[in-house]
Amino acid sequence: MLTALVAHLQTAIGILQKQDIQTAAQVCQSASFRSPVPVQLGDDCAAIPDGDGYLLLASEGMMPGFVEQDPWFAGWSAVMVNISDIYAMGGRAIAVVDALWSQSAEQAQPLWAGMQAAARAYNVPIVGGHTNCHSVYNALSVSILGRASRLITSFDAQPGQHLLMVVDLEGQMHPRFPFWNAATTADPAQLQEKLALLPQIAEQDLCRSGKDISMGGIIGTTLMLLETSGRGAILNLEAIPRPAHVPLEIWLTVFPSYGFLLSVDAAQVPLVQQLFRDRHLACEAIGEVNGSSELVLQLQQESISFWDLAHRPLTGFKPDL
Repeated sequence: MLTALVAHLQTAIGILQKQDIQTAAQVCQSASFRSPVPVQLGDDCAAIPDGDGYLLLASEGMMPGFVEQDPWFAGWSAVMVNISDIYAMGGRAIAVVDALWSQSAEQAQPLWAGMQAAARAYNVPIVGGHTNCHSVYNALSVSILGRASRLITSFDAQPGQHLLMVVDLEGQMHPRFPFWNAATTADPAQLQEKLALLPQIAEQDLCRSGKDISMGGIIGTTLMLLETSGRGAILNLEAIPRPAHVPLEIWLTVFPSYGFLLSVDAAQVPLVQQLFRDRHLACEAIGEVNGSSELVLQLQQESISFWDLAHRPLTGFKPDL
């Protein structure tokens, strides 16, 4: 069973498309492109030192097919995923701006409606951007600014730490895309309270390393965390929390509305789990970080090396750069 699952995951588009980031890594890490600002490249946000904290800057673009087939949810998701990036690094969102292209003002309306709904639900204002309603295509990108006093970074997973998957299981699958929607019908106050747990654990020094679960799902996200930390891990697929009606092979590459991977010291695991569980969120230990460069997947009595980052980069970002 594990052999077939690994073969499926190694062709999963959400994971393979993360390799597109290598084009950015090559440019951004070149000597001619070096920024005078000390920013580690490859995190969920650019963390720019600012006084006694950090400004957080991030941007996300929506898949063209998503924009075409479900523009309202694409608008919502464009805001939501940016907010998730900010909180994944222990920050709090300040505001977003958008860049929207549409073939008409009418076709722009559902994109705007989705963005406005998410901005209200998460209490993060849209404060500017770019709009073109005479384009030959429909497209959407959103950028965000936030602030953190202490960071949860992708560069600090340590051997021996437990990998915790945090996810909101109160939702449903999107009918056409690999998205778990636990947000659009949720109470806005609860959405905001659940996100606030991330800066809380950062400021209490309960967690220093992690990522939000992206379009690569929990497997792709784990690989990205390990790559930027220069580590390996063993992942127990049976321990991954998931809805009972969603098959494992689908869930492993799903983008959850609220999902985070945290690398936590063993002594802090019970407290971190309790904080999330008190908000009715699943928080389970699904693996352990080690000093290798491999991600090993376990299922029942089987183990298979899924990816060796020493020989096969994913995004191209590394801890020593």
